[in-house]
Amino acid sequence: MARDYYEILGVSRDASDADLKKAFRQAAMQCHPDRHPGNKDAEDRFKELNEAYGVLSDADKRAHYDRFGTAGPGAGGFSTDFGSLFNDLFDVFGGGGRGRRSRVFQGEDLQYELKITLEQAASGLETKIQIPRMETCEACGGHGREPGTKRVSCDMCKGRGEVRTSQGFMTFARTCPKCGGEGEMNQRPCTQCRGEARRTAERMLSIKIPAGIEDGMQLRVTGEGSSGINGGPSGDLYVVVRVEEHEVFVRRDADLFCELPVSFPQLALGDEVEVPMLANGTAKLKIPAGSQPHQILRLKGKGMPHLRDRGRGDACFRLMVEVPHKLNARQREALEAFEAASKDERGPLAKAFFERMKDFLG
Repeated sequence: MARDYYEILGVSRDASDADLKKAFRQAAMQCHPDRHPGNKDAEDRFKELNEAYGVLSDADKRAHYDRFGTAGPGAGGFSTDFGSLFNDLFDVFGGGGRGRRSRVFQGEDLQYELKITLEQAASGLETKIQIPRMETCEACGGHGREPGTKRVSCDMCKGRGEVRTSQGFMTFARTCPKCGGEGEMNQRPCTQCRGEARRTAERMLSIKIPAGIEDGMQLRVTGEGSSGINGGPSGDLYVVVRVEEHEVFVRRDADLFCELPVSFPQLALGDEVEVPMLANGTAKLKIPAGSQPHQILRLKGKGMPHLRDRGRGDACFRLMVEVPHKLNARQREALEAFEAASKDERGPLAKAFFERMKDFLG
């Protein structure tokens, strides 16, 4: 029977991914073929470690192995995918080597802050923005060297991307300091991008803002960040939307709130007043007789559109009583007459207050 993969790596069956990685690196370092050229036992041991780690480091394969005792179809054998499996070993041996050559990198993600008005947030809009970003150099096609020239093998590491030193029976490798681990040198950098393979450029983009968007939300535009390096994918652009404060309305979710100044007679007798709307001019609002200060009256469906649902919120008007600073003779006479007529009639709030006051004073 085949040996237990956990036994091969010298770990328990509940070992974490970090434990597996540590055990593999330590064991593989001792029997790596570069340290034991021509040693068949070391090569077999290295293959065995590779097979065990290749299965147990993969969550699906490990689950299959734990349940059935096999690695599943296509999981056995000696892996030659140095880019995925042996990155751990490259860290041990100083990094780099041939696995580091022609590295590709994804471009940077970018962020852009877009300011819009509350009216624009309500209706949605399509606008253009200009983004500064890194783009592939057109002069060299992203190679970083003058057209018609080629990269040459590094004379320090002889194209390996690493330099090795021996200390007794141990051999250590480190990234070549001259070529940075690439194994090649660019002797004639592109004069336009100075060998960077990318240049700063301005990009005009059309952005669509959906109706109902809220302050602080961001839109992701895939692939519109900076260009990648050595053929890597471009980054993404994140547009952060900032909704400016409105001079009349305050937004709460999909509802719009407005403080509406009214007089005492309007509350007591009732009235119909004209109120502002965000997008459609004005509307009529009925104030019922006996309305109270700070009471909120709603116009259904006259607020902001719901971003991820149908319909709209409400336009909400908070009744704010405005007391005149000065009264003319006629106003004073009318109010004094009202006060005299109401002297023996207390409302429910006044009655409750005086009852509590009596209890407090004993």
